Amino acid sequence: MPVPSSEFKKALKRLPDADKEKLLLRAVRRDAELYETLVFELLPDVTVEQVYEQTSDRIHELFNVAVTGRLLNRSLNKALGKAVKESARSRRITKDKRLEIDLNLYALRLIFDNYTGQFDSPYNGFYVSTARLTARTAQLILANLHEDLWLEYKPELDDFLQQLHGRSKSRNLRFELPRELVVPA
Repeated sequence: MPVPSSEFKKALKRLPDADKEKLLLRAVRRDAELYETLVFELLPDVTVEQVYEQTSDRIHELFNVAVTGRLLNRSLNKALGKAVKESARSRRITKDKRLEIDLNLYALRLIFDNYTGQFDSPYNGFYVSTARLTARTAQLILANLHEDLWLEYKPELDDFLQQLHGRSKSRNLRFELPRELVVPA
């Protein structure tokens, strides 16, 4: 992303308000993420909870559409990739790291509640992607949240990891919670 030069900033300050408004409206028409970021920052009635609801609905819809595909494993893998991108996009819009973690966990809950049968497929792409998302979510918790919040997420992540390790494909893969996240019983 380009860094605005000082000449650009000076020229922008010299513009009348009407021209600034036209430029801003043109920019948000071209960039949906910029539009959503400005809506979140400028409108007082748009909250993190609303962004979570909208994004979780989009993630849910991604997995519903994936079920209709002919090659279910491949479709689920694509839906998972798009869900991760939606989670990251919501984090960029709100600048809330916990939101990304919550949305990743929402996607994982959808997977473990509805699609674990695909883990036994001869194609292991969906299984590997799910395992990577689980490990990445654990790393995000460790890197971005306070220690006290780790305990809130630990039982659910432990359950996901236990289900992943229970599969025959887990022999070739090693995904665990980081040591810092493991709390003695």
